[in-house]
Amino acid sequence: MSPAIGYAAIVAVALVSVLIGFYGLRISRTTSDFYVASRTVRPWWNASAIGGEYLSAASFLGIAGLILLTGSGGMWFPIGYTAGYLMLLLFVAAPLRRSGAYTIPDFTEARLESLAVRRVTSVLVVVIGWLYIVPQLQGAALTVRITTGLPSWVGSVAVAALVAIVVAAGGMRSITFVQAFQFWLKLAAIAVPVIALLIVTGAVEPELAPAQAFPASDGPGALDAYRTVSLMVALLLGTLGLPHVLVRFYTNPDGPAARRTTVIVLVLLSVFYAFPTLFGLLGRAFAPDLATPGDADALVLVLPDRLLPGVWGDLLTALVIGGAFAAFLSTSSGLVVSVAGVISQDLLGGSVRGFRIAAFASTAVPLVVAFATEPAGLAGSVGLVFAFTASTLCPVLILGIWWRGLTARGAIAGMATGATLSGAAILGGALLTAAAPAIRPLIEQPAAWTVPIAVLVTVLVSRADRRRMPRGTDAFLARLHLPERDRG
Repeated sequence: MSPAIGYAAIVAVALVSVLIGFYGLRISRTTSDFYVASRTVRPWWNASAIGGEYLSAASFLGIAGLILLTGSGGMWFPIGYTAGYLMLLLFVAAPLRRSGAYTIPDFTEARLESLAVRRVTSVLVVVIGWLYIVPQLQGAALTVRITTGLPSWVGSVAVAALVAIVVAAGGMRSITFVQAFQFWLKLAAIAVPVIALLIVTGAVEPELAPAQAFPASDGPGALDAYRTVSLMVALLLGTLGLPHVLVRFYTNPDGPAARRTTVIVLVLLSVFYAFPTLFGLLGRAFAPDLATPGDADALVLVLPDRLLPGVWGDLLTALVIGGAFAAFLSTSSGLVVSVAGVISQDLLGGSVRGFRIAAFASTAVPLVVAFATEPAGLAGSVGLVFAFTASTLCPVLILGIWWRGLTARGAIAGMATGATLSGAAILGGALLTAAAPAIRPLIEQPAAWTVPIAVLVTVLVSRADRRRMPRGTDAFLARLHLPERDRG
């Protein structure tokens, strides 16, 4: 594969993204434009933008690599990623939009009438955003190194710089246009190569026979029940607390539009995830040499040229590279918008100038972390972020929307408990499993026990503190659950 292909694809995607972003700048005039696009984004546009920011490096590269490595176990990731939006549709989308908040900390402060809850929520949003950006930057480093031969750091710096510039220039209004374009680019970039490779594989001899490529040991019978259940808890509930996803529901005009947006997202994600799954299955038959933790994430990037040498293979590779770079840009952009919104609101006065300063700060920290840490598997890294989110923000959001008994002390206790337990499992996993190998599954997939404990602590502390239930609870819940047309 010629490095020129990688250069051309990356430059083209970056240039188009910047141009679309600056078009959005022309109509970003107010503070509301920067934070929530003045709440005027229609369902199809918003659904495309959500698909653009949600389909990250883990979706575009990581799922295929995980299926190559683990077989059927990797298929739970696309199932969980998509099913999480069904949970979002049922429990969160419309009430959150009706809350009228700009950010998740705005929502928790209004619901619980507590500045302390807001501060804890703000810290968690920033931490989750930074944890999620790091795999995007590491995925960009991998892509640039493999496709151009440049040092890995170039990819990370390029994505961080482009994201900071586009977000600072036009905020949410600008990013909506960019992410909608990037979703359709990613869908084409993963679908067209898979369809082409499925057509040509009839003329290519697989490196492994079917029985070797798809052994029973990698089939459903080999699944670990605890790991699978815990992973699904993390993915289903973690989606409900992702700040860059939730902030997009504030951009819908009303609650019904938020629900329609979520239904469309479910359809778009279901279509998209069929293709990385097929990529992984093709890799097991035609590229088994890549089935190592350090190389599996590169499967999507190298398989087209391997199975279809020549000009057509180069064109498909260029398309895949463009799609991968769009994945890094779109997800990082959404995360930076959500993190910058929180930092700006809480520390910089909530002005447009404060948002722009926060946007650059929000990219600098994860860039440093990406340089300082060794990259792990993309899908696995993002899965741990979902576990952390499911253990911290998700319980407070669900209980805040559906249970009138939630109090500020209960919310803080639950978030602190979830953050401590899941954070210890993520950061201290290697030490804990070395000291006690028997608990390895519990540490590597912690959501099945950290989420219930966090919920239990939230409920128990709230019950003990029931006299401090916010006075405006009933009125606020009525606002969340009554359709706009039924309000007096």
